[in-house]
Amino acid sequence: MTKDMIQMLGLVAGACTTIAFLPQVIKTWRSRSAKDLSLSMFSIFTLGVSLWLVYGFLDNNIPVIAANLITLMLAATLLVFKFRFRD
Repeated sequence: MTKDMIQMLGLVAGACTTIAFLPQVIKTWRSRSAKDLSLSMFSIFTLGVSLWLVYGFLDNNIPVIAANLITLMLAATLLVFKFRFRD
């Protein structure tokens, strides 16, 4: 497998795992309810995604950077919703 194919695989994998957050963000926004979201889980997850992003920059790994930058924005959005839509 060539380096370009490996990078493409990483980009597709990152897109899939990143896009998976979109339905939750949309559902939370529309319902204006985040009561079923775990604050501790999303806090730890956001920290982990942030660390992956740093790793991606240190390793100059475009698929890791792209996927985790977008995932960080979506996860952070859910954290904001968790505080904004307190039930």
